[in-house]
Amino acid sequence: GWPWCGEAGAAAPRLPRTMATPHRDNEHRRTFPALPPAGPDRASFAETWWGQAWLTALEKGALDTARLARGRGYAEQGRVDAITVTPGSVLAYVQGSRPRPYRAEVRLPTLDDEDWDRFLRSAAERPAHIAALLDKELPRFLADCGVPLLPGPGDLDAHCSCPDRGRPCKHAAALCYQTARVLDTDPFALLLLRGRGERELLDALSRLNATRAARADERGPDSLPGVRASQVLAHRRPLPPLPAPLPPP
Repeated sequence: GWPWCGEAGAAAPRLPRTMATPHRDNEHRRTFPALPPAGPDRASFAETWWGQAWLTALEKGALDTARLARGRGYAEQGRVDAITVTPGSVLAYVQGSRPRPYRAEVRLPTLDDEDWDRFLRSAAERPAHIAALLDKELPRFLADCGVPLLPGPGDLDAHCSCPDRGRPCKHAAALCYQTARVLDTDPFALLLLRGRGERELLDALSRLNATRAARADERGPDSLPGVRASQVLAHRRPLPPLPAPLPPP
């Protein structure tokens, strides 16, 4: 069971072995180990701009700030188990006040093929964008290229096995807060949540770059601006006579 010491002022519960199944992971399924307690002194659950955008969508779309506060407290105490991310869904078991943990899930619509094509073209425009992704950074430009990469208020659809009908309940809110920490460490988790896996995206960017390089080779080097010599000579005006030489010293 999950030892529990009451609601107010209780220490973090001693978590059992994870209920997640990381052995089932693949290109479109990733499990992130349970994060340690964040602690009440943490100023924000998100340190990156995209993690903060995730929390902004959560907090602006929530109907009950009290549930959010309790969910944040659960996250601070480390009650969220390993987080599993698949296209359109982030899932984890969250320990509440009962011995058996609750199954919390947050759903987010995936992007269509047209959106992904636009995202890939934007990412391939500059090598620095791909380098940033490989370094686990998400350039702001890629979130402003016309693709709804980050969620907005009301986009996070929370579900939980608990009897609370709040949207989100405190367990789903706790999952959202811990998910922001996961996104901080790996923005590919956000891209997977939107529908595409890391290897899939990097392979697509590699193919796109190769195609662009081949087309550039076929065109050859760009011609430099200038004026043809024949055009200049055709309209040459007669030169004035040379001045008389200077007297000898």
